[in-house]
Amino acid sequence: MRSLLRTPEVGSLVRDSSLVWLASGIVGVSFGAIAVAGGLPVWVPVVMSLVVYAGSAQFSAVGILLAGGGPLAAAATGLLLNTRTAAFSLAVADVLGRGRAARLLGAHLVTDETVAFALAQSDPARRRIAFWVSGLGLFAVWNAGVLCGALAGSALGDTSTYGLDAAFPAVLVALVLPALRTDAAVRRSALLGAALALAVTPYVPAGVPVLLALAGLVLHGKGRTA
Repeated sequence: MRSLLRTPEVGSLVRDSSLVWLASGIVGVSFGAIAVAGGLPVWVPVVMSLVVYAGSAQFSAVGILLAGGGPLAAAATGLLLNTRTAAFSLAVADVLGRGRAARLLGAHLVTDETVAFALAQSDPARRRIAFWVSGLGLFAVWNAGVLCGALAGSALGDTSTYGLDAAFPAVLVALVLPALRTDAAVRRSALLGAALALAVTPYVPAGVPVLLALAGLVLHGKGRTA
């Protein structure tokens, strides 16, 4: 691993991924602040970020808990949001390395940003370096941001004053917008899922509307030609 990260390409890859790290750190601060200001202990967002390390899933789980939902609904929503990483892992399986430790650590570092950055590189060797540079940097900055936000959370008071309450919706929109623009089947599924979630929100516990929105997937593939 050390020899891999000492190659000449590392400097340019650090420069290229630094803006993504910065954005991740800012979102991490908002996550930690929202979680603690909402009433959770400081250790909850910090440990979650180290062990789970999945931004959108973490926002979802904490949002459901703070809205009064149960831990099972929070965990189920987070798991469903993270099912996409299974496909991501297959896409970068050849760049993680062959050792068991490298694969275990690499699997933990798989995120939308890290996979996209790695796959954008021109050759297999550079993709492997890009994955580890991006993944390790993103993990460090995200967790540092969460810790800072969690420590400052109680002092910040109402996070909506600073617009931090908009961080979760912004993250989800950023994740789904490219697919909505390019895939009509995804748009149909998303619209049906959103309509279902809105319709049942007044009548079911927090977190359940998100799970029911998955019914929108019945429209996925409709209208496609063979």
